[in-house]
Amino acid sequence: MEWLTDPNIWISFFTLALLEIVLGIDNIVFISILAGKLPKEQQASARQIGLFLALGSRILLLFSLSWLAGLTQTLFSVWTFDFSWRDLILILGGLFLIGKATFEIHGKLEGEEEVPGATQAITSFGSVLLQIVLIDVVFSVDSVITAIGLAERLEVMVAAVVVAVLFMLVFVNPLSEFIDRHPTVKMLALAFLVLIGANLIADGFGQEIPKGYTYFAMAFSVLVEFLNLQLRKKPSDSVQLNEPH
Repeated sequence: MEWLTDPNIWISFFTLALLEIVLGIDNIVFISILAGKLPKEQQASARQIGLFLALGSRILLLFSLSWLAGLTQTLFSVWTFDFSWRDLILILGGLFLIGKATFEIHGKLEGEEEVPGATQAITSFGSVLLQIVLIDVVFSVDSVITAIGLAERLEVMVAAVVVAVLFMLVFVNPLSEFIDRHPTVKMLALAFLVLIGANLIADGFGQEIPKGYTYFAMAFSVLVEFLNLQLRKKPSDSVQLNEPH
């Protein structure tokens, strides 16, 4: 247990936990969008189950390091590109995210609404969980490979992943409710999914885009949208002030 007093271990733990939280933003956005299609009483359960599934998939991958190492080995080559299972998972996951987000954007713009019903609700809940599991695998592969690169001890990796998922559990419901209350924020979140999907595809083809650029663009967009939300409140206030008495 001497490693518990090693400052380098704690530095790697806090660094990895922070990075896992940042990487988990993608997962939160996707889960929030999917859960928002369910009946109100099922949304919180879907979000929580989705994050626990994300935790489970990450821990299982961490305990399968030898299998995970095989995912990065070259599977086949096309021209100058060498593809591994990891690359294929990222490419397929990116295509899935782009397709899902584009479909949702189209539905919002065209005003397509689903007719709620008991049978549909059951099917939708299972469908949502299935989609969450699929995308959890994609994000977990990327997240765990990052964890392996930053920490050497399995205990540190597992602890950092658990802390990150617990952090996401705290904030997933407030974030989801905020997205549902503001249609323009929901559209922005869908646009983020397209951006994240494009990043995954580029990474799968060996063209890694620094995540700092992506998250800076997302943060800047959120700031602009926050200012827009504040600005939209002002006309109603001014109208009330200028009304004749």
